Amino acid sequence: MAEQHDHEHEHGHDHAHEDTEPQRVVGEEPDLSKGTARPITVVGNPVLHREVKTVTAFDGELSALIDDMFQSMYAAEGVGLAANQIGVDLKVFVYDCPDDEGVRHVGHVVNPVLEELPAGRRVLDDGQEGCLSVPTAYQELARPDFAAVTGQDKDGNPVRVEGTGFFARCLQHETDHLYGYLYIDRLSKRDRKDALRQMADGTPKYATVPND
Repeated sequence: MAEQHDHEHEHGHDHAHEDTEPQRVVGEEPDLSKGTARPITVVGNPVLHREVKTVTAFDGELSALIDDMFQSMYAAEGVGLAANQIGVDLKVFVYDCPDDEGVRHVGHVVNPVLEELPAGRRVLDDGQEGCLSVPTAYQELARPDFAAVTGQDKDGNPVRVEGTGFFARCLQHETDHLYGYLYIDRLSKRDRKDALRQMADGTPKYATVPND
């Protein structure tokens, strides 16, 4: 998932302020001495438009993939990245995403499944959404302002991650990817067309995989 379009203006990105008031971090920051950034697949690449495979091998190869995914996400200045966004047919996503209270959430989930929300928790939040696989485009999309995902970590241990606000949006967005949905698939025809026009008119700041 791309950073909020107006995120810099809302939260100021004032690094001097961040230094004096350390941001609370939930999760473990990745070891950035590992991994290599890979180019991002974009709309039209078949791996983005179908459900990808369940991870069954929790091994060094999976750990190395997660390292590459963090590097790729940071290189593209994203807040979340699914494995199929770097062309890998496996159910994994990584995230480094703030919630609306400014808490930073960092981690990964293997084989994520979104929990069904009880009716009382389905409060929709209208917010701008963007995607590294739909570069330079943003649209408003209503999503529940709470989300919980269950899955596994890279060692196969069960995990559950929950979030509110912008981080809830990220959890839903990344899980969607692994089942073949882009956020633009949830838009009206008009808004989807507008997002694709924005993408056609823009130039991504990061490496992408050209569609044949």
